[in-house]
Amino acid sequence: MIRVLICDDQEIVCEGLQHILDADTEIEVVGIAHNGAEALEQIKTIPTDLILMDLKMPVMNGVITTRKVLEQDPRIKVLILTTFDDDEWLFDAVRSGASGYLLKDRPRSELIKAIKGTLRGESYIDPAVAGKLLTNVAQRIPSKPTAVSPDLSEREIEVLKLLAMGLSNAEIAKRLYLSEGTIRNYASAIFSKLNVSDRTQAVVVALKSGLVELNGSS
Repeated sequence: MIRVLICDDQEIVCEGLQHILDADTEIEVVGIAHNGAEALEQIKTIPTDLILMDLKMPVMNGVITTRKVLEQDPRIKVLILTTFDDDEWLFDAVRSGASGYLLKDRPRSELIKAIKGTLRGESYIDPAVAGKLLTNVAQRIPSKPTAVSPDLSEREIEVLKLLAMGLSNAEIAKRLYLSEGTIRNYASAIFSKLNVSDRTQAVVVALKSGLVELNGSS
C-alpha cells in the first residue's frame, strides 16, 4: 500500500485528489496538509511514502517544504502537483529534490501512474515541461569531447526523442506498438552507443549534439 500525504492549500483540490486516490486499492491517503509547515508536522507521526506537493502555499511554499521534508526523512518521495509550468518554479522544485513534477490538468490515470512510478524509483516529469527542464540541464553541462556515435538507427533515434519528451518505457512501447522489453533493449543500446548510463544523460548528449530537438511536438 502506498501511503500518500496531500499538501495543497485549496480545500476543494484536496477533496478531489482524495476522491481520486481512494478509488485505487494500492493507494491510501494518510493525511491532508494545507501548507508546508503542516506537512512537516504530520510526517513526524504519520508514516508516509509520498507527498503530493503543491507549490504556491501560505506559510511555507512547496519548494522549501520539499527540501525540509527530505532533510527530515530522505525516504519520502515528493511529487510536485501544480498549475505552474514556468521555468523558475520548475527548476527550483527539481533542485529541491522533488522526484517528479506533474501539472494538475493531467488525467487522473496519469496521476496514478506518476505516483506508482515514483515509488518504483522513476523520476516523472510532465511531458509539457520535460523539454524545458532537459534543455536547461543541457545548457548547464559543458560539452564533452566524446563524440556521439553516428550509428543510431532510425528506430533508436525515434525512441530517444520520446525519452526526451519524458515518456516512460511503457508509454513509448504503447506509442510504437512494441513490447516494453523491446523498448528497454533499445534504451540499453542507445545508452551504450552514446556512452552514458541513464536516460537523462542520453537526452542531454542528444540535445547538445543536435541528434534531437525539443519543440513540444510528439
